[in-house]
Amino acid sequence: MLTQLVEELTRKLMQERPGPSAEPAAEAADDLRRHALLRLQILAGVKLAVRRLEDQAAHAAAAGGAGYPEIGRALSMSRQGARRRWPGLITNNTARPASRPTPWSS
Repeated sequence: MLTQLVEELTRKLMQERPGPSAEPAAEAADDLRRHALLRLQILAGVKLAVRRLEDQAAHAAAAGGAGYPEIGRALSMSRQGARRRWPGLITNNTARPASRPTPWSS
């Protein structure tokens, strides 16, 4: 479903650009190439936008107390993969419940 939405967005963005001309066969091949390259350019922009949204969501998750293992699972990547992508996102200074002294400690 998401793939269909991205494809639909891509088509709409391409419609805003000048379309292929009704030219001879050599021109038609050039138009096909330009069309494919334009589609590729638009999809790269969509990918960049999604990456930025992932960054925002990872920061929000970390602010909410999520750790690298949870963030990695949300993106189908390892804890190490999440840590490499967002180094320093989770620090030891994050709020954690204070430890209580045990009855036998002095």
